[in-house]
Amino acid sequence: MSGYNAFAGFYDKLTDNVEYKKRAEYFRTLISAQNQPEGILLDLACGTGSLLLELAAMGYDVIGVDSSPEMLCEAQRKCAAAGENPLLLCQQMQALDLFGTVDFAVCSLDSISHLTVPKDVKTTFKKVSMFLNPGGIFIFDVNTVYKHKNILANNTFVYDYDGLYCVWQNRLNGKTNIVDITLDFFEEEDGAYYRSSERFAERAYSFEELSKWLKEAGFDKIDIYEEMTQTPPQDDTQRAVFIARKDL
Repeated sequence: MSGYNAFAGFYDKLTDNVEYKKRAEYFRTLISAQNQPEGILLDLACGTGSLLLELAAMGYDVIGVDSSPEMLCEAQRKCAAAGENPLLLCQQMQALDLFGTVDFAVCSLDSISHLTVPKDVKTTFKKVSMFLNPGGIFIFDVNTVYKHKNILANNTFVYDYDGLYCVWQNRLNGKTNIVDITLDFFEEEDGAYYRSSERFAERAYSFEELSKWLKEAGFDKIDIYEEMTQTPPQDDTQRAVFIARKDL
């Protein structure tokens, strides 16, 4: 899984279409449907902290974990500007190690899909379960097999922003549903463009695989929805949301 080192400085600009407040409200709705009170919430793979800040504003006591020091630096800067001081930990998901237990865990924007080895997904689920209180809720989203085969596939995307040009190139392995991704950034400064690159991969797992691994990790109630809804995913759903409850 990539550390998102070069990506960290461009991440917010390239994800400016993500409505983090709306996404945080969606997660709170899913949590409330489980009749859970507010409490300590883990934002796993928190990135630059945009979602974490929205959740903190809703009253959750948040902890942010990410494997990229550069991403966490961006998150710390934004939290300080917002007057928030959450605990931020630099850890890989599959090596999660908290100081105590939490009531909720969220992992958004297909971060689980960055774990391209099934063993790492299983280990991550077990780690999250270990640090969740009984009855705790784990919410995460993943890219679907449909998205990898039909949207990402072997396609190239170009993004042109003010002062930033990005070329996104994909290479699909049809047997494993792994997409190798190369991002080339061209940032304008004083009339010249400077290039930097990031490479990582994402893997799409079947709903059956993910559900099986969640049950093995100690989750007893699993719902699957299409992203930002409470309806079952469709054949052409690109991102699916899992809501899992730890055994009581």
